[in-house]
Amino acid sequence: MEQPFWYIIANPVSGGGAVERRWPHIEQCLQELGFSYSVHFTERRGHAMQLVEEAVLKGHRHILGIGGDGTNHEIANGILGQKIVPATDIQYALLPSGTGNDWARQYAIPADIGSRLKRLQEAKTVFQDAGLIRYVQEGEQRERYFINVAGMAYDGFIGKKLAEHRITNRLHYLMLIARYLLEYKLSKARVCFDDRAVEDFFYTVNIGLCRYSGGGMQFVPQAVPDDGLFALTLARRMPRWEVLLQTPRFYNGTLLGHPKVEGFQARSIRVEHVGIAPTLLEADGEFLGETPVEFVLLEKALKIVL
Repeated sequence: MEQPFWYIIANPVSGGGAVERRWPHIEQCLQELGFSYSVHFTERRGHAMQLVEEAVLKGHRHILGIGGDGTNHEIANGILGQKIVPATDIQYALLPSGTGNDWARQYAIPADIGSRLKRLQEAKTVFQDAGLIRYVQEGEQRERYFINVAGMAYDGFIGKKLAEHRITNRLHYLMLIARYLLEYKLSKARVCFDDRAVEDFFYTVNIGLCRYSGGGMQFVPQAVPDDGLFALTLARRMPRWEVLLQTPRFYNGTLLGHPKVEGFQARSIRVEHVGIAPTLLEADGEFLGETPVEFVLLEKALKIVL
């Protein structure tokens, strides 16, 4: 079978500069395995989306991202947001090289360069659902796609705070989460999904297509990437010490067993703040904005090369 030409979009600063350091070895493996490719390094936030559109305009239909969850988020937005061809005409693959690599964890995509590239040659593909988010940023209505997990309330708050830092490793990430937990003040929100509405002070509101976020945490353990449903997890008010005490549940998939946490599945979701303070939003680890927020499901919208 003829091997495709890969348009590579690499983020050199992903994983604390790991992509830049690894690139000579990556290129050596690409050449030894007989890949046909061109490489394009991102230079700024949002550049990967622009590179996707340029690639599609030039006729490329196989895109390989090299980077972490932020790079993955941008490339997916580029594919889903372009209007040149149907998004499913494009085959997308990721070589995970970030700090968390949460989306890749869902599919057991290896970070080892040789293993990943050899799997690409098998050309096994699946279709995944995506989400379109409508939200408010600096008083203006905006839209963004996501393909992993979106978080609100404390997740949105920490997403905004972490945007001010360059995360170097998982321990650094966890230390910042614990630090900012002490600063967070709960605000009331209303979550409307399908034919239900829940109003409360939430610690977190998580909307997931895949299971993992935050470096292996499972806030939406009920998520299935291609079932045509969002996974929705609501964590209600509890003491800060209780949040810290439940940390093992974040990783072992038992979070929904806590009495203050509920899990649902829904086709559409809307979150509104109750009172003055807005509820903040992040998606795929990227801080976006605030309420009101609407989530629209796009079934089997992205074609992934495993």
